[in-house]
Amino acid sequence: MPDDIITRIVADKRVEVEARKQREPLDALRRRQERIPTEQWSLVRSILEGPRGPSTGGKRMQLIAEIKKATPSKGRLVPVLEHRAMARTYTIGGAAGISILTESKYFQGSIDFLGECRVSIDGYYPGGRPAMLRKDFIFDPYQIYESRAYGADAVLLIVSILADDELPRLVALAHEQQLECLVEVANEREVERALAVESDLIGINNRDLRTFKVDLSVTGRLRPLIPQDRVVVALSGIHNRSDTERMAQAGVHAVLVGEALVTAKDVREKMREFLI
Repeated sequence: MPDDIITRIVADKRVEVEARKQREPLDALRRRQERIPTEQWSLVRSILEGPRGPSTGGKRMQLIAEIKKATPSKGRLVPVLEHRAMARTYTIGGAAGISILTESKYFQGSIDFLGECRVSIDGYYPGGRPAMLRKDFIFDPYQIYESRAYGADAVLLIVSILADDELPRLVALAHEQQLECLVEVANEREVERALAVESDLIGINNRDLRTFKVDLSVTGRLRPLIPQDRVVVALSGIHNRSDTERMAQAGVHAVLVGEALVTAKDVREKMREFLI
């Protein structure tokens, strides 16, 4: 695996996006969006108040539980990904948000997973479901429209892959489409850029996307640079209660956890480690 794997992922993603534009043009996305039966759900509100309103709040730490089949560094995590069942388990377990990895080549995800999980959760928990976050490498306005059409409530925007003029444009377009933005940062300069736009949430990534190495001290270093009125999420490298306590002490509002949940024998029991 080369250094700077993020460069390869983004290059391949650009090819994929162009192909998707041909298969499902914007007009088709608009028709798909019209078939979504329920209203958008706020990830910010779910984190601050609890996934089903203030009566379920009171946690020091909320959980965004991730659905993903593979990673570039470890390959396939599970033989079969039962994404609909996993989304329901996460909902029952009290997740404030569900992150769905939709990148296909390196993470073996699919945009269809997002739409199918949204339909499944809407059916089981109308009006009280977790917010749906699309996690992918987003750089093209088409991907914003696509995210909304397939049922996302929020999108991940990674500062390191976006030019200075691209980030505010994508944030503005996302808001026009009723999508919240989780803006991901990994160093001091990226924090400055995230604070300069209308980011709904700021995610501190403990993983260096060039090498995929993890360092939990990144959250502790960057959190003091972010105003207290911003919702902050810690991303990557969080595997157990001890890691969660460390993130809580750093002052974040939520943790995003994927691998530890996807590979757990008892998912709901594992979720309890992160809801402190």
